[in-house]
Order: sequence, then C-alpha cells, then structure tokens
Amino acid sequence: MNTITVALFPIPNAVNFPGVPCPLHVFEPRYRKMVKHCLDNDMLMGVCHTEKILHSNKKQQTLEDTLNSNQSTYKPCTVFSAGKVEILEELEDGRMAIMVDMAQRLELQQEVQTLPFGIWQCTPVQDSPVEDHASLEQLKKDLLAQLLVVTQESPDAQDILNGEYWNTISATEFSFAINGLLGMDASLKQHLLEMTVAEDRLNYLLALINNSE
Repeated sequence: MNTITVALFPIPNAVNFPGVPCPLHVFEPRYRKMVKHCLDNDMLMGVCHTEKILHSNKKQQTLEDTLNSNQSTYKPCTVFSAGKVEILEELEDGRMAIMVDMAQRLELQQEVQTLPFGIWQCTPVQDSPVEDHASLEQLKKDLLAQLLVVTQESPDAQDILNGEYWNTISATEFSFAINGLLGMDASLKQHLLEMTVAEDRLNYLLALINNSE
C-alpha cells in the first residue's frame, strides 16, 4: 500500500474526523515551523489525540517565554485525520490562526523525522464497503430523529439538525461529521474514529444517546 507523508501535531483531546475542518491556534515555535513546512512542501498536516505525555514543561512562563520555547511532548495516537493547512491570520509575535481541512483518515507507520517536529509515513484507513445502503440511510434518519428529541429545548441545535446539510449528506459522511456536534470524551471519539464500518459508528452513537437519556 502506498504511504503518505504527514507532519504530525499531537494535541491532547484533539480527535478530528474526515470532512470536518479543524481550526487551531498555533504558538509553539516548532509547530509554527511545521505549518510553514507543510505549506512550502505541499505536505499534509495531521492533528491527533495523544496516548500519554512523554515530557512535561510545567514551569510558569510569560507569554514571551511560551512563544519562544516548545512545550510538553506527547506520544501520538496511531489513527488520526489529516489534510491541507491554511493560515487564516498571522500576528506580529508569530502566533497563527490556521485551518486544517481534514480530508482523510490515516494510521502511523514509521517516523522519518523527530525534530523539530514529527514527520511520519502513514497509510490510509478505509471503511469497509457498505453492503446495504438503504439500511444505513435509515439508521442515519433514526439517529437524526433521536438527536432532535434530546435537543428539543435548544432552538439553535434544532435549527442546525433540521438544516439541509445534515439531511442531505450521506450516512457515511454523517457518521463522521455528527461527532463535531456531540460533546463526548476524547477516548470515545477516538474509538469512533478507529471504527471502519459506518453502521457500527452510527449504532454506537445511537446507543450512547439512548443510554444518556
């Protein structure tokens, strides 16, 4: 299988799904360099949840210290989403507002650069083929209907869920995108991200919602 080269940005609790853009505020020197490297070399940026901390920088710092030194280092989760990065704003002190257009799901294979930031060879993580599209679409409708029930006291949420986007995207796209609206623990989101059957993701979400009532 062909590999894809990705610059990796490990952030605790940052679980992102394909098709869901990821806005970030970047201030560490190594990751500002990574953004520029991705743009200069047409390289994808991955943003991943972390398994554990490898090195902690706990000392108190001024803003100037923070902008001129790297912070804690983490062991990345092996499955994550990646895409092209865009700088939305760059401040005089170097801080950046960026957007990563998450296009695909990848799995880490081999690290080819450690410093000043990690670059990895990765392989795509593909869903299993859908066997019954009609059943999957019905499952999507069931989940959307249940979400409308549990958010009936939130007009804003109702407006979003009743919008054209959520009602017209495919069930597979929905099984990823809906996670951006749900407040879930990062470990649950990571579990969903690693599932490779769209039906399993939708059933898992439906069970979570039903059990939370």
